[in-house]
Amino acid sequence: MAWGRELRAWLFGPLIRVLAAAGVTADQITAVSLAAGLAFCPLWLWPMGPAWAKPVALAALLLHVFLDGLDGPLARHLGTASRRGSFTDTLADQIVVTATTLALMASSPPTLGVWVGGAYIFCYAMVVGFAMVRSALRVPYSWLIRPRFWVYGWIAVDQYLLPGWMEVVVGVFTAILAVKLASGFVAIRRML
Repeated sequence: MAWGRELRAWLFGPLIRVLAAAGVTADQITAVSLAAGLAFCPLWLWPMGPAWAKPVALAALLLHVFLDGLDGPLARHLGTASRRGSFTDTLADQIVVTATTLALMASSPPTLGVWVGGAYIFCYAMVVGFAMVRSALRVPYSWLIRPRFWVYGWIAVDQYLLPGWMEVVVGVFTAILAVKLASGFVAIRRML
């Protein structure tokens, strides 16, 4: 994770300095990121939506991902990085994961089935919760994945290039999350 932080700080350095000079805070970036992620849902679900609705939904999700990578480096640059900010960012990310997955499940026809989507939401939320518990107990992870970025990217692939594969992709990541969930449970249980 440290390598990723350094890379983002380097990539976003000029933008971070501009935002800092403008008085923008990391919490404000997190709030806009959350709003962009949530904007995906009504745009994706727009009944009989115009041709531009789905591309704009995907653009909103891309903006969410971009801003999600910006709030932490901005907070570190400003010297305001904190557990509260990290917690807020994690909650915002989980809200977007849940909302976008529900939108994929509710679309007509469904982009994602109820069982796979529900399992993905459950496993993702549990892994995030276990990560917080492990952090509080100072039990490090041997590995950590962020399937949401892959799933978000696959939405566009499923929409425009390989329709019908979303269930498989989300199913694979759900299986990986389930393994992480089980190993997290075992690690936490040993510490208690």
